[in-house]
Amino acid sequence: MLTDLKPQPADKILALMEAFRADPRETKIDLGVGVYRNAEGVTPVMRAVKAAERQLVETQETKAYTGLAGDPAYAAAMRGLILGDAAPADRIAAVATPGGTGAVRQGLELMQYADRAATIWLSAPTWPNHPSIVRYLGVPMKEYRYFDDATRMVDFDGMMADLAGVKAGDLVLLHGCCHNPTGANLTEEQWQTVADHLEKTGAIPFIDIAYQGFGDGLDEDAYGTRLLASRLPEVIIAASCSKNFGVYRERTGLLMAIAPNTKARGEAQATLAFLNRQNYSFPPDHGARVVQMILDTPELRQDWASELEDVRLGMLDLREQLASALRQRTNSDRFDFIAGHRGMFSRLGATPEQVAAMREEHGIYMVGDSRMNIAGLNAATVPILADAIVAAGV
Repeated sequence: MLTDLKPQPADKILALMEAFRADPRETKIDLGVGVYRNAEGVTPVMRAVKAAERQLVETQETKAYTGLAGDPAYAAAMRGLILGDAAPADRIAAVATPGGTGAVRQGLELMQYADRAATIWLSAPTWPNHPSIVRYLGVPMKEYRYFDDATRMVDFDGMMADLAGVKAGDLVLLHGCCHNPTGANLTEEQWQTVADHLEKTGAIPFIDIAYQGFGDGLDEDAYGTRLLASRLPEVIIAASCSKNFGVYRERTGLLMAIAPNTKARGEAQATLAFLNRQNYSFPPDHGARVVQMILDTPELRQDWASELEDVRLGMLDLREQLASALRQRTNSDRFDFIAGHRGMFSRLGATPEQVAAMREEHGIYMVGDSRMNIAGLNAATVPILADAIVAAGV
């Protein structure tokens, strides 16, 4: 059996990481891997996370399983963080998952369990793991235009023209904020238009919100998610705590399904617990318990929110620094979109050949589609990147 396995395509980001590690140049810059790093190049453990973990170690008396859906207190805390009062709790089914990726996978399996004929619509481009999981599960898939390569902003006219083809029961996958890989977000007015269209067509939003707090603020980044939750009868939400709590390796995620009524909510909750049982039985608890403790303890929550705001403002400052450096070097404003994007990523608009030239000649490592991780920069490396971008003729 094992000798009959077919080779799998190499993961481009993992290959990029290996190439970066092998590069001996001291001036090399890693803008490829999708994790937050501070000015020292470290992905720190947040103060509130350390404090909650110390408290957990001192007070936790058992490592017995939680329920199939995970700890209800974690789901309630995350529901409040993401949705506020946008939808009543008695309409929301929720299960803890192994990270945001696990939540996306469970959401797609829920879709299959309900209607194998439904189509999921993905933005072009989107996070590469989205179409990978969709294809693996055999879910029918279509794309809608999202990013304008000329302006480096949202192609909203193209998006809405393509979404004219959605049917009732189809799922439309939307990034809640800080679009990955482009950094280009919908405006509040555009979110309203999307909500109108989904309401009219009967299509169901599937929101992947992995960067809440990294863009314009915790509440601001939840605007689109809360709007859709308040207006539509059914919404699927996959959430990740990896970035905004910095608990990447703890694999802490949540899947929520907003149902039209309490009866449907009960059936959805039972189905989600069943799907958890089939895939991994009980979800991991350590990261979920830490997140719940932070959100439910006022002092910890305040400290976490303060440190997260420092992270957000630091990335915005790096965006401004890079846009300014490029403005000075090119005597034009064509790179000002970098300052307007939000989250860790921006798509630069470079060709694969230009990306390769920056890597070979300047030690700049970014994904081939020119997605760059702004959090991989610091004040010392911004000028190096700006020089490389200009030299490559981007």
